[in-house]
Formats: sequence, C-alpha cells, structure tokens
Amino acid sequence: MKPSRLSWIDYARGIAIILVAYRHVYEGAKESGIAVQNYIFLEYINIFFYSFRMPLFFILSGVFITKSLQKRGFKAYLETKARSILYPYFLWGFLQLSLQIVFTRYTNGHPTFLSYLNLFYQPREVAQFWYLYALFNVSILYAVSKYFLKLTAIHNILIGVLLFYFSSIIYQENIKTGFVFDICHYYIFFSVGDLISNFLLNKNNQRYFESGKTLLFMFAAFVVVQSYFLIENLSHTTSKYMFVEFYQPFIFLFIAFIGCAFIVNLTFILQKMNILNWLNILGRYSLYIYVSHVIAFAGVRIILSKLLGIQNVALILISGIVSALVIPLILYKLAVKWNIRWVFTLEKEQEIIIGRKLSVNEPLKRM
Repeated sequence: MKPSRLSWIDYARGIAIILVAYRHVYEGAKESGIAVQNYIFLEYINIFFYSFRMPLFFILSGVFITKSLQKRGFKAYLETKARSILYPYFLWGFLQLSLQIVFTRYTNGHPTFLSYLNLFYQPREVAQFWYLYALFNVSILYAVSKYFLKLTAIHNILIGVLLFYFSSIIYQENIKTGFVFDICHYYIFFSVGDLISNFLLNKNNQRYFESGKTLLFMFAAFVVVQSYFLIENLSHTTSKYMFVEFYQPFIFLFIAFIGCAFIVNLTFILQKMNILNWLNILGRYSLYIYVSHVIAFAGVRIILSKLLGIQNVALILISGIVSALVIPLILYKLAVKWNIRWVFTLEKEQEIIIGRKLSVNEPLKRM
C-alpha cells in the first residue's frame, strides 16, 4: 500500500516515543534498585538521545497550527485540544496517581491525596504527564497570538527565544513557577514547527528531505552535536542531562534542532521506501502510548522484580520497553472494540480521519 505523503510525521513520532519509553524504563529500573548502573553504556544511550525527543514532539505539533486555525477557528481549535490533550491528561494523571497511592509499597513514586492538586499547577510532580499540560498550554497561547494578536511565526520565535532563555534562569535560580516553566521552555519549538510548516508540507520540497546525501551529512552533524551533549553533561555530574540544556541554552537549541532535522530527514526516507511500518503505527498512536506507558511497564517491572525476584537488567529493560509500547496499543484497540474510546480521548474518530485527509490534500495559507 502506498504510504500517505505525511506518514513521515508518524514515523518521527514513532521514533520519539521509543526514545521516551527507553528513558522512562531505564530511569524507573534505576529508581527501583535494578543494577542498571553496572552497564554504563545504558546511561550513555539515555543521555545521547535525550536532547531532541520532546522538542521534536512540539515541532511536529506546531506544523499544523495555522491550518487548524484556518479550518476550525479558535473556539473549535480550543475545544479539540481540550478533548484530545487536556482530557486524557487529567484522566490518566488521576489514574496513575491513584494506582501509585494504592500500590505505594511497590511503586517508585509515593504520592498522597494532596498530589492530585499537582495536576493543576505542578505537572512535573506527576511523572511524564507534564508534557500534555505543556502542549495544551503552549498550543492555546500560540493560537491566541496568531488568531487574535496576528503575530507571525517569526514574532513568536523571537518571543520563544526570550522565553527559553528565561526558563534557563528559572532553572539555575531554582525559582518555583510550576507549569509556567514548561511553557517558557517549549514555546520556541512549537513556533519553529509553524515557521517551517509551509516548506515541510509542500510536496515539491520532498526531494530535499529524501536525499541520501543529505542524510549522511545530517547523520555526521547529529553524531557530533549529540556527542558534545553527552560528554559535556557527563563532565558535570551534579546536573547530569541538564547542564547543557540550562547552562548553555543557545548551544542546546542548536543541538536539539540538529537532532530534530536528522530525524525528519530520516523519516522522509522511511516514508519514501515504505519500510518499518510498525514505526508508523507507534507514531499514529503515540499520544495514547504516552499517557499509559508508565503504568504498563511499571506493572511488568513490579511483577518481574518484586513478585518473581528477577533482577536481570536486560530482561527488565527489554520487557519494560516492549510492554510500554505494546500494552497501550492493545488497550486502545480494546477501547475501540468495546466502544469506550473515551478512556483515551473525547475526540471523535471521524474528526481524526478527516483531519488527516485535509492535512494531505489542502494547501496551507499563512494567517
């Protein structure tokens, strides 16, 4: 079957969600006492692929902001984001906190009933769910800037750069700003997605991204900048992972954009070759994987390590990553089969299908 012209986006999300799963499984195993530190290369992998995963998600989301506002208007756009992002954030965040409270003897996190309040103002305290809250807030603020204030993508990028630098100050000074921090930190990436959307979505430009020569060049640049990110962070153990990001913010932006560009280049080639379609599937359902993957792999890890006494690092990590990706897919398919898609989203299935057709067939006009 011939792939959609925009299947590269699902490929990119598929790669990103695998990297997210790896980090969370690795960190979860380490926190639970599994001896992952005995295999230092596992941590190197964790740091090496850390810089661009979440920026990539925001860039991909920003690609469609102009088209969505043109087609739906602000009110419908807000309602769609509330149904598809904010709703699963609160539902699955509440569920994960509840499970941690009930099974606190076995879990890494030990929330209390007051922890439910963190969903409103301290999403970083609710494990991976900060991303959904940040994506919703950034999406809506950006939509306001375009729809009502008539700011262009360039204006928003300038704002995003200032906000990003401000977020590094917030981190360095340990200022408690709650969810505001993530808005400041990721606004720039959403803005870049909007800026490059016309170029990316123009089918006449596909040849630039499908070039093997370009991929070789981008791969070399990717290895160089990610190696710098790894070595520089390892040399500052008190801020491991975070030193470059928050103490060298503009270098981090360059590293993150190179990483994202390489992945986009790679996924265009995967789309052209129509291979590794399982990546496409993971990307298509990445949001549903994201909200439930921690519950899935934590359950598997608890069964293996706590109940069965298995401490084998390879088995824990492999089973954790596979379960983090596969179990959410199974749960979603069951939800569709049993007509309870509301467990994952309030967005109607036909809206998703129509949205994909529009994104492929309709031209993009600047607002």
